[in-house]
Formats: sequence, C-alpha cells, structure tokens
Amino acid sequence: SSQKKFDEIKKANQAAAKKLVEDQFSSSSEDDDEDAEAKQGKILAKTFTIYTSQTDGDSSELERTRQYMNEAFQSGAMTCLICIASVKRNQAVWSCCGCFCIFHLVCIQKWAKDSLFLVSSPLTDDDFGKKDYPWPCPKCRFEYKRSETPSRYYCYCGKVENPTLDPWLVPHSCGQICEREFKPPCGHKCLLLCHPGPCPPCPKMVTTTCHCKKAKPVPRRCSVKEWSCRLPCGRTLLCGQHACENPCHAGDCQPCPRVSTQRCICGRQTAERLCASPQWQCEQVCGKCLPCRNHTCEQVCHAGPCGDCPRSGRRSCPCGKSKFTLPCTEDVPTCGDSCDKVLECGIHKCSQRCHRGPCEICRQEVEKQCRCGKHTKRMPCHKPYLCEAKCTKIRDCQKHQCRRKCCSGNCPPCDQVCGRTLGCRNHKCPSGCHRGSCNPCPETVDVKCNCGKTVIKVPCGRERTIRPPKCKQLCSRPPTCHHPTQEKHYCHFGRCPPCRQSCQKQLTCGHLCPVSCHDEALVKQTGLHQSAGPWEQPSEPAFIQTALPCPPCQVPIPVECLGQHEVSPLPCHSANPYSCKRFCGRLLDCQNHTCMKECHRVTELNSSADGKKAGPECSQCEEECAKPRPYGCPHRCVLPCHPGDCPSCLQMLKIKCHCKLSVLYIECLKLTRADLKEKELLISCKNQCPKELPCGHRCKEICHSGSCPLNCSQKVKLRCLCKRLKKEIQCSKIQEGQVSLECDALCKEMKRKASEIKEAEAKAAIEEEKRRQQAELEAFENRLKGRRKNKRRKDEVEVEQSSWQKYKNLIMLPMFGVAVVMV
Repeated sequence: SSQKKFDEIKKANQAAAKKLVEDQFSSSSEDDDEDAEAKQGKILAKTFTIYTSQTDGDSSELERTRQYMNEAFQSGAMTCLICIASVKRNQAVWSCCGCFCIFHLVCIQKWAKDSLFLVSSPLTDDDFGKKDYPWPCPKCRFEYKRSETPSRYYCYCGKVENPTLDPWLVPHSCGQICEREFKPPCGHKCLLLCHPGPCPPCPKMVTTTCHCKKAKPVPRRCSVKEWSCRLPCGRTLLCGQHACENPCHAGDCQPCPRVSTQRCICGRQTAERLCASPQWQCEQVCGKCLPCRNHTCEQVCHAGPCGDCPRSGRRSCPCGKSKFTLPCTEDVPTCGDSCDKVLECGIHKCSQRCHRGPCEICRQEVEKQCRCGKHTKRMPCHKPYLCEAKCTKIRDCQKHQCRRKCCSGNCPPCDQVCGRTLGCRNHKCPSGCHRGSCNPCPETVDVKCNCGKTVIKVPCGRERTIRPPKCKQLCSRPPTCHHPTQEKHYCHFGRCPPCRQSCQKQLTCGHLCPVSCHDEALVKQTGLHQSAGPWEQPSEPAFIQTALPCPPCQVPIPVECLGQHEVSPLPCHSANPYSCKRFCGRLLDCQNHTCMKECHRVTELNSSADGKKAGPECSQCEEECAKPRPYGCPHRCVLPCHPGDCPSCLQMLKIKCHCKLSVLYIECLKLTRADLKEKELLISCKNQCPKELPCGHRCKEICHSGSCPLNCSQKVKLRCLCKRLKKEIQCSKIQEGQVSLECDALCKEMKRKASEIKEAEAKAAIEEEKRRQQAELEAFENRLKGRRKNKRRKDEVEVEQSSWQKYKNLIMLPMFGVAVVMV
C-alpha cells in the first residue's frame, strides 16, 4: 500500500510539473501576446465608437476611462483589496459607485456583514435594530445602507444580471450602451458601451450664454457649457447701494467690500462698518420707560416696541398655588402654604412653606443601589452612590478591560489606537482598537518593467510579491542554456532567466530529477591566486560556468517523529526517524506537569492512556507546587509538586486594623474563608475609632472601615443671645440647623430695664453738663461786673441740689429689682 501511494504521488508531481511548463511556454509566446494586443485594440475601438462619432474623433476626454479598461484587460492589474487576490474574468464582481474600485462579490458581502457587526456589537439588546447603520467601501469609505448590500452579480451599467463571458467584450460587460446619467446631471446619458470606471464628460453640443447673460449664446460642449465673458458683472449687491465689479462669474455675487457709516438697531450709535453687514447691535441697554411708568426696558439694543411690563397682569406666588392681581411695584407675597414642589431627585417634595428662590436639596434617607447594581447603602437622597468596584468586562475590541468604577454594564468603546501593522508591512492601522483584522491599506504603488514602458498600479504591499508587468520588447541576449532550443522571452530584470525545462535524470533512489536544467551554472572560483602581501589589492572573484550535479532527491516520503507527535513528508534522501523539536508533552507522575524534553523515543508505553503517559526516558518533576491558593492567601504550598488538592494554610498574617494603629496576627485560613462581615470583625482592633468628625468631636464607633458616620451624638451647650439661658443638645442637630434657643420674656424685660437705666444716665449726664456750663458762664459774668456785685450775688444764690441727689431714687430702685431677680 505504501508503494502504491508513493507511485500516485509521483505521477501527480510529474503531471503538475508538466502543466506548469506548458502554461509558462504558452503565456510567454510572442504570437499569443500579439494576438491579444490586437484583440484588445479592436475591443477598445468598438467601445469608443459611438462617443468619438459625437466629438469628430476627439478622444482626449477618454483617458481616465481608457486607463480603467486597460487594467481590466491586463492580468493581475485588477486586484480585490479585501482578499488581495487578482480579479479574473469569470468571477462575480461588484464595483463601487464612489471610487469605481472592483471587488469580488463574495468578499464585499462578507465585508459589509463584518462592518455592520462591528458597528452594532457595542449596542444593547434594546438599541439593536432601531437604526440602519451604514457600511463603508474598503477603499474610498463611501457609505452604503444595509439594504444596498449587493446580493447579485450585474454588469457595469446594471442592466444584465450574470453577464456571460465574451472574449470580444470588456470583462464583466454586457456589450450594450451604458446609458447612465452623467455626473453632474445634464439631461443626457453616456454613449459608451458598458464599461468600468467613471463615465467621460458629456460630448453633446448645446447653445448657451455666459453667466451674466450679457453675451450672445454660442455653441459649446455640454460638459463645459458654463463660460465667462470676462466683462464686469454689474448686478446690484445685497446692500442695495453698489454694483458687483467682479468679472462675469457663476453663482451669487460676493458680499460688498465697501465701508460706510451705519447706525445700530436702536439708532443711538454710529460706526464705520462693511456694507455687507448693516444690521448690528450696540452694547447699551434700551432704558425706555415701559407702559406701567414704573420700570424701564432692560433689553440690549433692539428694534421695535419694548412690550408690556413683565410684572404686570395676574401673578402667582412662588409655589404657584395662589394668584394675585397686584401693581407691578409690589412683589407677590408668599401664600403660607407648603411648597410641595418636586425636588431635584424627582421623588420627594419640598416640605418648606411657600418661599422664594430654589428649594433646598433632598435630605431624606433612602436605600440606594449603586450604578452597577452590586451594592446597596442607606444615604441621603441627593447624594449619588457609586461603589469602588471596577468593571472587568471586555470592551468591544475584545482585548482590553473596561476598568471603569461602578460601571452600569454599557461599557464605552475602547479609546486606544489599534497601531497594528497592516498587510502591506509599510503602514500602521490608524483606526481605534477593534476586533478582527484591520482594513486593507488603501494606497496604491506603481510597478514598472525593466525598460519603464509598461506600468501597472497594485495595492500597497503587493509590490514585493507581484511580478513586474510584461513588456512587449523582446530580449536580445543570446541563450545560455545547453538545450538546442530555448523559449523566447520579453524584457526582464537582471540576468536572463535560466532554462526552466526539467532535468529528468534518474537518481540513485530511482526518482527523476525534477529541478530545472543545471548544466550551466555560475560558480565562484576560489584558491586560484594568492596575494603576495597585505599591500596587494584583492582581485575580483572569478565565476565560471559549469555543470552542477543533481541535488539530493526531494520527493516527499511520510515519516513519523520519534515521539509520535506528527507525520511529516521528508525528502527522500533524509527519510529517517527524526525529532520534531517539540516538547515531549507526556504527563508526569505529579499529574501537573508534562515532560519538557525535546521529542525523544519512549519505551513501555501504556496503551490505555492513549500514549500520553511518561516513560522511563522522560524527565522527573522537580518543581515546587504552583497550584493557585485561595483568594487572599499570599503563601505558597509547602509541599513539592503533588497530585490532588493542597492542604489548608495555617500561617499567620500580619495585618493592620481599620484605624491603622494596631497590628493584628490572624490565621490565613480564617481570613480567606471569612465573608465580608467576618473580615470586618477580624480586622477590627475593638478600640474606639480615633478619627475626627467634621464637627470636631471624636468618632464614638468601634474601629471600622470606610468613612465615619456623620450623626454625632456628643452633647454640647447651646445659649441664647443674651447668654442667660443654656441647654445641652446633640451636636448633629446643631450641625443640621434643626434646634435654636430663643430668649424668653424675662430676658426681654431685663433688656428693656437695662436700656431705660442707660437712657436715664445719659439724660442726667446731659443735665449735669448743662449746669456746669451755666455755672462757668455766670462766673465769667461776675468777674466782669466786679467784686461787690459778685459778693451780693453769691449771697442771693440759692444752693441747688446735685444730680445724684435728685435722681438717686430712680437709679437705685431698678438696680435693686434686677439683683433680686438674679438671686
């Protein structure tokens, strides 16, 4: 059976080599190339006949279309940018209406499907299908709708489905007149036969006038029917004062470039401005008196009447429950009812009385769930609750994690740049990080023949693998082959190609030599000349043309490797048992590792284990146990590599408590098996929390994690304004502003009496000052009248009482009353 398989492989190789030689001979035949060139010229002339008849034989506008059609005839010039393979005549294709690039129909269908999947994959189930997302062309990125995905194979003009292959027509063409509308549309249709690429400009003759309509109509081509007479336009500009001075042009005239003095909308200010923008506003407030005669207009520079006073008419109270009809000079009073407006939370209502200004924030405590839905917490309604858990979902690129805190599940798209090298190996992908393969490189490269007369455009990256274009100039070099005849070949690079005929000499193993002719080969000569010293310049190496022996037989023979990993075809000359250089991979006795030796022979195999059990030649496991430990355990297993589960960890962990003041020693087993509540108790040092609350008091809770509760229970003294009354109240109530201590009636009475005493003392001081001034005045007058009159006046002056003797009763009685009340 093995000899039979070998003979079949031998016959298949010989048939493939014979077919390859025949194809190469036929493709390089001069007669076939001349016939193909003449045939191509006739097809192009037939395609352009109807167009050139309209232009009197002028085909200068057909160069772009001619280039597309030449590429359609040349083998290898038309390449699908998706699969990077040549487009053949008998394959179903699709052409983009934006860049006219041709793709395989199967490739563009898969491209559209993958593009729609990548766009819609980040959406949720609720959003999927609500929007018709487009898919782009691989080259020009022209977008198509989902419904425009091609499903059938049509010709270039779209008239015939599945056009038949005709050797006398352009590939993928139906042979009918194109009749596609020109772009931009002019009312005429394309006159060429069904063709690839864009339609040429319209060749019809029409009679048309210039842009400004001043010149007489002249006959012109429809594609260039718009023309300018170069005279001044003369149309009135938008300012209404000046005329357009530009030469005859298409479209609207440009804005007026002149400058004039113009008033603002309200007419208070003037400024030098362009005629093209006469409407402008100054920065002054209107200030005109409104119809109410109480307020002024607060609008900035405007046109037209100011309107009614915004405070006139029937107005509502701040809460909107009561309406009042008041003059515009009076503010609407509050109604005294509860506000009942919905707060910002959208759930609770404001409990204050009707008030002006915005409502306070919602302070009711509710059970809130975080955005990701993993945790709940009781907290004020106005505060958002976001947990510290990071999202571990993979983003739409299927490479990076979300890592956003408290993610709701709708992870944002990946914001990193792809940066992978494209298939061309010259450029990198500039798109965002994405799944699947990158878009093909849209660049094209020119590939020329040796003489530079034939040029083809290929996608970037294929210039290293694609063959140069075939040149029609024959190679004039003499043949170097020992065969009596040599095939003709055209212009090429480097040396003439060696003889491609098979050697077919019989080797020692019985096979025929399949390599190309090697009777004449250039071999470098060595050891012919020895230099006389280091001063002698080395001579150029000499090459001689000689016959080389046949190489070792390369016919593939199936051989199995030593470790029975694979069966590979080896050349006939080295078909012996070999090592595949892989790791042995057999399971060791520890049941955790495999043999890491290079592929080797193993004896005493266990047939029941399917040849996967290690043998005596395999290595022995000497590694430590590397099995994963429970979550949170930082210790390694103390046993060497072993089968089965590892024993429980009994080592002690050194951990700081929640308040970071005490060091605790806890068994690793207890900590790893405990849930969240048990871990909270284990890590707590059972002492009072040393943290300070925002109010300044120390936290009363036992050592705990997280932030301290804001509800402070410390008792503090609260006094009234006169400092007479005092009361002990919880600190949290004072911080929230819920409690205040007002003065009572006795405090007010004491304040009133104290104020009366101060007024009486002030009056007495004023009277005393008046008497002192009067006494000084009288003394001065007495000095002027003489001593006698002064003595007589002194005898007559009555002894007046002092202010203290007069008002001491009024002062002492209130002070005595206040002292009694204080006692």
